[in-house]
Amino acid sequence: MLCALVMTELKRMIKNKTSINDLIGIEYPIFQGGMAWVSNATLAAAVSNAGGLGIIAAGNAPASYVSEQIKKAKALTNKPFGVNIMLMSPYVEEVAQIVVDEKVSVVTTGAGNPSKYMSQWTDAGIKVIPVVASTGLAKMSQRSGATAVIAEGGEAGGHVGELTTMALVPQVCDVVDIPVIAAGGIGDGRGIAAAFMLGAVGVQLGTRFLVAKECEIHQNYKDKVIAAKDIDTIATGKRLGHPVRSIKTPFSRDLFNKEYDSSITNEELEALGVGALQLAAVEGDLKGGCFLAGQISGLIKKEQTAKEIIDELVDETEKALKSVVLR
Repeated sequence: MLCALVMTELKRMIKNKTSINDLIGIEYPIFQGGMAWVSNATLAAAVSNAGGLGIIAAGNAPASYVSEQIKKAKALTNKPFGVNIMLMSPYVEEVAQIVVDEKVSVVTTGAGNPSKYMSQWTDAGIKVIPVVASTGLAKMSQRSGATAVIAEGGEAGGHVGELTTMALVPQVCDVVDIPVIAAGGIGDGRGIAAAFMLGAVGVQLGTRFLVAKECEIHQNYKDKVIAAKDIDTIATGKRLGHPVRSIKTPFSRDLFNKEYDSSITNEELEALGVGALQLAAVEGDLKGGCFLAGQISGLIKKEQTAKEIIDELVDETEKALKSVVLR
């Protein structure tokens, strides 16, 4: 009887309602990460239509591009979707206003402290969910009015912090009263189940959605992720104070080695990475491109639709939780 009751509750948690599902109006507590040059309206709408939360990445794009993508997503889905705003973007002021004007449901933020824009967004009814890499930023986000936080460990692709997901998520859960979404190193249902055990109420996945059929990046990018092994990612940029995780390529290896060359200035090192993500995502340049991806790349073996990915994740999570309950 006890096992049956527990399993009923677990199924409710995954397939029906969690606190984040209620807050946002989604079916499953699964966010698609906002990845520059990757997460456009087509991918975001597909994820939202599949029951998760699709997210458009503003990246360093101008406000006109972000507005265009929001309008396109609205034409493709009637479900909630979000916009990820990179706070280091030269267009951040304009993009911050665009999400208000377009009445976006959710804003996630990265690469900085969103406090400056919080009242602007929350006054407009936008649910703001910052990505945090420390308990300090998590507490600051809660004080400034965040709806939830995404605690992202260094296993993730793209810009990463020092702490691992396993260490970061429970510590963030202990210091905030708002929902916590786990991110970084989560690629299947086992990872989602683990995130729940750590205290998170949902997850954000980026790398897994790189191989969604609706993801419009170059095929070379998808092939690099599918072919990757467990040790095939590397973190560069530590010397500059903002590490970035990507798949090992001639470009990333060269950049990593140059970080230890004292004859190269920080400005020169920074310049080496300019445009490298675009080369990977748009042109599929295997030598000069920077293929951002997380450590779970080795788990990914095939392309699937966004719906197939989410359905599989939910099924795997149920099985993982059930196996723990029945042991």
